[in-house]
Amino acid sequence: MSEQSFKQKSDTSGKLAIVGDRELVIGYRLIGIDDTFITDNEDAGKKIQELYSSGSFGLIIASDSVRSKLPPKFLSKIEESIEPLVLFMPSHKESTGEEESIASLAKRILGIKIEVS
Repeated sequence: MSEQSFKQKSDTSGKLAIVGDRELVIGYRLIGIDDTFITDNEDAGKKIQELYSSGSFGLIIASDSVRSKLPPKFLSKIEESIEPLVLFMPSHKESTGEEESIASLAKRILGIKIEVS
C-alpha cells in the first residue's frame, strides 16, 4: 500500500457523520461532533448517499427511519460496507420492535458470534 493511499484511508477512518431527526442529532452536537445533519426522512436518504459517496467518513450514524427511504440496491451495498460503516439507530419516536441486537450487529459487521450466558 502506498503512503498516499494509507494516509487517505487513515484520514477518513476517524471522521463521524450523524444524519437524522433532531432527537438523534442534537445529542451528538452537544458532545462536539461537527458533521451533524438534521433532516427529514426524504432528505436524509439523499444525505446518506452523498456522505457515503464522498469517501470522507469512516462512520455514518443515521436514524433507523431513514433505512426504508433508501433504494434497495444502495441499502444492500451499505449493509455490506465496512468503510464507511453505516449504522442505523432508533430514535425515541420509533418503536418498531425490530431493532438489531448487539450480537447480530457484531456478527453482520465483524463476522464474530457473541454468546450471552
